[in-house]
Amino acid sequence: MTKIAADLDRCVGSGQCVLTNPDAFDQSDEDGTVVLLQDTPADDEALKRARIAVEICPSRALSLTE
Repeated sequence: MTKIAADLDRCVGSGQCVLTNPDAFDQSDEDGTVVLLQDTPADDEALKRARIAVEICPSRALSLTE
């Protein structure tokens, strides 16, 4: 099972993850850092969007583990 993880110390709050996958990611109202809404992609399409979010994250704060 694939899991999504976020390193809040690395996150710069660019919001690219939210734009790519709003079902799995949101941003904190306080500082704009990533908030995980889902830590496990629900299906293949959600996994695809999670992988894109990981790839485009400018601070490399997101990761996937198998």
